[in-house]
Amino acid sequence: MDNWRVLDFTSFTGELHYQRGQLVTIRDDGERQVVPLADVATVLLGLRVAVAPAVLHQLAAFDVITLICDWNGTPSAAMNSWSDHTRIGARHKAQFEVSVPRRKNAWMQIVRAKVAGQAANLKVFEHKDWEKLAAMVPLVRSGDPDNVEARAAGYYWRRLFDGDKFSRVPRGEEARNGMLDYGYAVLRGFGIRSVLAAGLSPSLGVFHRNRSNAFNLVDDVIEPFRPAIDYVVATTPAEMSLAHPAVKHRLVAASSQVFGPDGLAVSAVLTDLAQQLGRYMEGDVEKLTVRSWPGPTKGTA
Repeated sequence: MDNWRVLDFTSFTGELHYQRGQLVTIRDDGERQVVPLADVATVLLGLRVAVAPAVLHQLAAFDVITLICDWNGTPSAAMNSWSDHTRIGARHKAQFEVSVPRRKNAWMQIVRAKVAGQAANLKVFEHKDWEKLAAMVPLVRSGDPDNVEARAAGYYWRRLFDGDKFSRVPRGEEARNGMLDYGYAVLRGFGIRSVLAAGLSPSLGVFHRNRSNAFNLVDDVIEPFRPAIDYVVATTPAEMSLAHPAVKHRLVAASSQVFGPDGLAVSAVLTDLAQQLGRYMEGDVEKLTVRSWPGPTKGTA
């Protein structure tokens, strides 16, 4: 299913209830809405939402990733169901034992796809230097020992918002940093769902290995999809911010936009990558094939 829904309750004041396969929302002003949980991929909960453990249980039962957000709408914790993948034990063992060369090769493919997607964005905006960024793609070697990813990122951010003195700082005060953080957080929710569905351990990454990060592998697999979020932020008026409801709506939709000419959505391609990675970890796939963001197509947010 390509059109999974993301429900954002970070600015919501009211109660959530469960009724016969549906999530029932009741605002403080009495407004009531009903959403089938079978259609939902991710729920973002803010600080003013009243939700009972029974509702959280049903969210997990429907494999909905629940992100707990701070006052700024940035996720600080996540809740997910335990995977019932038939090869979960084998895949966790394969992740733990995967050889260093295979892990490095997987990271090379991921970084190449990410940088290619960044170059595609510069090309979309007709930036004269897009070819220089594209030329960095084949320079990424196994494990990226030359840190091409970071070099490309510095080059990219200085040009994506052409004419602006922009610096990419997670949790930074600049409005576009906030939009990027929010868009990536929604993308991360899809990544958690995809990794768990593939029977993989989200904490055992191929590159990210922060011992306090429960989602290292998720942060690996979402890298090639970040440029799709970047595009939506870059096409949002600079004077707008997360305080505008329309901006959050655009950023939520960004993770469901079309990712290439075959019409598959970001979330679907991300799921395919996680499934392929599971087979790669077990040795059933010799080389990881990672698609890159080609730029917007018809139907893009």
